[in-house]
Amino acid sequence: MTNKDLANLIFPNITKTIEDYEKEYPERDLPEGARVTRYAPSPTGFMHIGNFYSTVVDYVIAKKSNGVFYLRNEDTDGAREIEGAVEYIRHVLEHYNLNPDEYEYRDTNETKGNYGPYIQSERKEIYHAFIKYLIEEGKAYPCFLTQEEMDVIREAQTKDKRRIGIYGRYAKYRNLSPDEAAERIKNGENYVIRLKSQGDFNKKFKFDDLAFGTMEFPENDIDVVIMKSSNLLPTYHFAHLVDDHLMHTTHVVRGQEWISSVPTHYELFKTFGFKMPKYVHTPLILKKDGDKIRKISKRLDPEARMTYYEEKGYPIYSVIEAIMTIANSNYEAWREGHPDAPFTDFEFSPKKMSASGALFDLDKLDNISKNYISRLKATEVFDMLDKWSKEYDKDFNELINKYKEYTTSILNIEREQKKPRKDYASLSEVKGQIWYMYDELFKTPEYEFADGLDKEEIKNVLDTYFNDYYDENDDKDTWFNKMKEMTDKLGYCSDMKEYKANPDKYKGNVADISNIIRVGVTSKSQTPDLYVILKLLGKDRITKRISMI
Repeated sequence: MTNKDLANLIFPNITKTIEDYEKEYPERDLPEGARVTRYAPSPTGFMHIGNFYSTVVDYVIAKKSNGVFYLRNEDTDGAREIEGAVEYIRHVLEHYNLNPDEYEYRDTNETKGNYGPYIQSERKEIYHAFIKYLIEEGKAYPCFLTQEEMDVIREAQTKDKRRIGIYGRYAKYRNLSPDEAAERIKNGENYVIRLKSQGDFNKKFKFDDLAFGTMEFPENDIDVVIMKSSNLLPTYHFAHLVDDHLMHTTHVVRGQEWISSVPTHYELFKTFGFKMPKYVHTPLILKKDGDKIRKISKRLDPEARMTYYEEKGYPIYSVIEAIMTIANSNYEAWREGHPDAPFTDFEFSPKKMSASGALFDLDKLDNISKNYISRLKATEVFDMLDKWSKEYDKDFNELINKYKEYTTSILNIEREQKKPRKDYASLSEVKGQIWYMYDELFKTPEYEFADGLDKEEIKNVLDTYFNDYYDENDDKDTWFNKMKEMTDKLGYCSDMKEYKANPDKYKGNVADISNIIRVGVTSKSQTPDLYVILKLLGKDRITKRISMI
């Protein structure tokens, strides 16, 4: 029996060759310099900030070059697949407008692109054709090692402080003849297919990573598994080779934890004589934890989950901007010079990624978000708040829609000034800052009057002001002048210079009067423009509120 006979025994129904598939997946007709990237998640977990970071980089690289960004579902590990993970991946991509040019969604039977299937479990026959070729060429073999034998090997290697894996004398079935292998297969023995490595661990090769630069690795000499016995699907390493070759991926963006896989992938591409894509290994996402900086943790840090940003109500723009600022060191300077340009206009350079890690700072995100929201029109903020609260605060959503015009006016306070207020970093913060403007929420407020203020004095100031001085038709200058007039009448000082020079002569100053009024009608000591708040509330509601004190 020959190697070809053995290959036919293992794959009797595989008639297509590598050449056949290369004709089915021809070179892409793209402009010169166009780059093809992919987000290729495994649905064994929900999308996290590290995945998102790589996806944004993928997207920018493709779009800036007029290339292709596609989605590939790497579902070869069915036993660990989590229900809903695939759907959530699609949701995140759609939510952040990172829509792939090519994709396949099984639940909706929706496919776009000519290089599919884009779900690895649907590409089994393609992988088998490539594996069959390796067996025919004597470059791969069926391995019959049992789990018990594997455990013994691992134990011995650990004891002797040797590298873990099947290589050298541990590759028990590497040189089994085709006849012997065929006999075992016919007898029903379980097996996997392993690459017959040609690497020499004592030799090194150079590898150029676009982010980390030139690195040296020892050649791979481990006979890695390329097809699993449980479901006849390939391993990640092998599927990566086949898919990126046939789909003509030019740039692979993935986390730096995959750097250790470079020797295996290098050998696989070399074995087939295929050109490797260029690799961008993204640095670790770090966070500041007290005095320490550590890797962000899905277990410890809620912000590691992509669900966190939607639950908080961070705008799409803010999250992407925060990622771009840690992806490239010169992005912030570019943004200052191009305030209105889409982030895809930025000339992303992997060389400007920080190899030591990307520090993701929630304070930085908050600052970006506050600046962004402050520049929006009140109607735009309302629309965002409406969409968010429908999902995460239904009662508040009913309230703001019951008083839609009123709510929009509240959101517009101090918004149209040269330096608008920067109150909200996320939509979840809005209710906590404007709740007092709604009678339905203003039930038993905790008043923030200054310490030492007598209740009789508070009532006197409020009653005097709203009975004798306040007119909701006054313009702002008239309104403030009346407040100053009352200030002097009640024994306070309307002139701040005079008050600072002789504080003991007065009960307080005009700012104290203003604060009593502010707290009296809102319960809060700090609010946006008091003049506008009073006009929005109206005298009848103000009178009712004062009576509650």
